[in-house]
Amino acid sequence: MEFIDLRSDTVTQPTDAMRRAMAEAAVGDDVFGEDPTVNELEDLASALLGKEAGLYVPSGTMANLVAVMTHTQKGDEVLLEAESHTYLNEVGAISAVAGVFPRTIAGTLGYIAPAQLRSAVRAPNVHYPPSRLLCLENTHNRAGGIPFGPEEMDAICHAAHELGLAVHLDGARIFNAAVAFGVPAKALVRQSDSVMFCVSKGLSAPVGSVLTGRAEFIVRARRFRKMVGGGMRQAGVIAAAGVVALRTMIDRLAEDHAHARRLAEGFAGISSLSVNLPHVRTNMVLLEVSPRLGGAAEFTDRMRREGVLALPSGPHTVRLVTHRHVTTQAVDRAIDAVSRAATQAVAG
Repeated sequence: MEFIDLRSDTVTQPTDAMRRAMAEAAVGDDVFGEDPTVNELEDLASALLGKEAGLYVPSGTMANLVAVMTHTQKGDEVLLEAESHTYLNEVGAISAVAGVFPRTIAGTLGYIAPAQLRSAVRAPNVHYPPSRLLCLENTHNRAGGIPFGPEEMDAICHAAHELGLAVHLDGARIFNAAVAFGVPAKALVRQSDSVMFCVSKGLSAPVGSVLTGRAEFIVRARRFRKMVGGGMRQAGVIAAAGVVALRTMIDRLAEDHAHARRLAEGFAGISSLSVNLPHVRTNMVLLEVSPRLGGAAEFTDRMRREGVLALPSGPHTVRLVTHRHVTTQAVDRAIDAVSRAATQAVAG
């Protein structure tokens, strides 16, 4: 069976242009700062985000960890949205490795309002860890790929800076947010002190993320990257694909968004399933499964038997993610397959 893989945009394969660039990449020792292709990727990434410098790292999880380590010291408090990836899905690294105390704020669809942040930050007191950093996420994964626009990002960053906090943005899919709003990515991150994004998701490169910020921040971050084992040598072989991704793959993310919308509209007509259509704004769909169909894990098993791969994201919620390997025809086949799975589940 040929599966339609909607588990994540991380399953994307490199393009032919990326493979050629990887094969022909000029390389050097990146720990010495001598890999010209890594340097090109870092310069391109920082320019696109309006930051002074960039740092290529193996993964988004490492990028977030290194950012937290660079902004804080052990015993500091970091504020995060309660459903954020850095808090829930990174193996507790900010506590286990960075040694900081996470304090969560329940946002609305992943967004922390400035008033919420002001209420959460406590006055200095010997009993409390000092609040140093606010971590944001755009687009917000657990909220279903919800993007936040320039005004929202500026407002929360301004509030954080007024409170004496630095701001780090987990922008794993920041280019999806930029495409959704029709603005350059730098417009979304102009007030953040640091931002990371992944080249290995919808942009289709095979490996890596880039952390960006001020030049002195990146100098310090480079030491922490080395500390946690992220110093790579002739990394230009993989960074070359990231360069191609940034030059050729951003605008086409709009196709993924259109396919997610088509998918959601198709699911909306299936009995025992529901989708909040206004929340489908980028390349993710959260499918709510009626208890009549069992739980999300059981229903994703049924979907798999019909040829569609997806992941549970809650007891009764299934997450589906579109990417460049999911065509319009694949979307329509997935709708039919999920409809069959639902019908069979109801029939018992």
